[in-house]
Amino acid sequence: MEISSIANSIALFNKAQQAIPGGVNSPVRAFKSVGGNPIFIKRAQGAYLYDADGNQYLDFINSWGPAILGHAHPYVTEAIQKAVTDGISFGAPTELEIQIAELIKEMVPGIDKVRMVNSGTEACMSALRLARGYTGKNKFIKLEGCYHGHADAFLVKAGSGVATLNIQSVPGIPHNTSTDTLTAPYNDIPTIEQLIADNKNEIAAIILEPVAGNMGCVPPMADYLTTLRHICTKENILLIFDEVMTGFRLAAGGAQELYGIKADIVAFGKVIGGGMPVGAYCGSSEIMNHVAPAGKVYQAGTLSGNPIAMTAGYATLSLLHNDKSIYNNINNTTQYLKMRMEGVFSQHAMPFTINSVGSMLSLHFGQQNVYNFADATQCNIPHFNAFFHYMLKHGVYLPPSAFETWFVSNAITKENIDYCAEMMVDFCRK
Repeated sequence: MEISSIANSIALFNKAQQAIPGGVNSPVRAFKSVGGNPIFIKRAQGAYLYDADGNQYLDFINSWGPAILGHAHPYVTEAIQKAVTDGISFGAPTELEIQIAELIKEMVPGIDKVRMVNSGTEACMSALRLARGYTGKNKFIKLEGCYHGHADAFLVKAGSGVATLNIQSVPGIPHNTSTDTLTAPYNDIPTIEQLIADNKNEIAAIILEPVAGNMGCVPPMADYLTTLRHICTKENILLIFDEVMTGFRLAAGGAQELYGIKADIVAFGKVIGGGMPVGAYCGSSEIMNHVAPAGKVYQAGTLSGNPIAMTAGYATLSLLHNDKSIYNNINNTTQYLKMRMEGVFSQHAMPFTINSVGSMLSLHFGQQNVYNFADATQCNIPHFNAFFHYMLKHGVYLPPSAFETWFVSNAITKENIDYCAEMMVDFCRK
């Protein structure tokens, strides 16, 4: 299957650039890293996307993670359609907000209370404000290459989109905002210890993606998370897990369940909304009771707990909670994909490394190991870009950046993977 024409996508992108900055509403979508014209999507079903020209693509982005069940899952879409008839937004409490909070508490270890917000960015921003308000300290440590949304304090060595666009510093962020942001390489404990020693009793929190997903997929090294937990407890620093990507994807209880580590505050997004704009931050009652109106750490949002978003999220989480075979299936599919890829690239003597955890995976050309953002930046980006376009031309939609993670959905089959492997062989022969 070879894509013959994207004429409508080209026309739409030209039109979009006259009305939208850069022609897109999120920068990586513009294909600036890989080059070429972005594909405009018209609809999606199961494992596939369909573009404005009617072309079909096997999807390894899955809305950057939320479509864990596949696109337009009937149970989720039927729940949304039913909810819409009762109204779209109330700006008032609903029983469904209680139900999804109780379901999250049941699925995720160590959580007493949940505050719903509208995005992963808002969840991480609010989690940091809460950590500062709770501890009375301002500085925090983030890890190079971890992306926690576009709030001012986080756009320092943020990986993902800013790395894709080669933006070294972001205009519009006051200097005194970024001075409270301390950075360390991912998987590097000595630098964390030095930062804490140099800023004794001034650090409110350490925030990280427990499995990094914005420099490609980069797993934590052995004992890394355990050591961070020990350091935070010893130094009275809050440990914040940004589980916007990993939450409800790596396991029903996310990375906390997978690695047996309890964070003080956890931020969620993506899967938690079943594809709708949703985020949440959660923690113990002791910490969460500092959030207004229970406490003085203020955060609000007209659309927080929106009934349609809550419906989509509750339907998705219910399926994941009640059918644990879903995790076995998507994890096995991802491992099969990794195995086929390793076979192809090894056979053709192509330097590479493939990192994966659960149903998250990434391919780095030209490197034997990728443990942090510095490693990721040394990869062969032009080779990845050529690979991306070859696969796209043959109906396989990968993330348009070497710094982004692939996401496997429950709708993707081994037969789909076999087709991908055939296209990879063809690519290597070119």
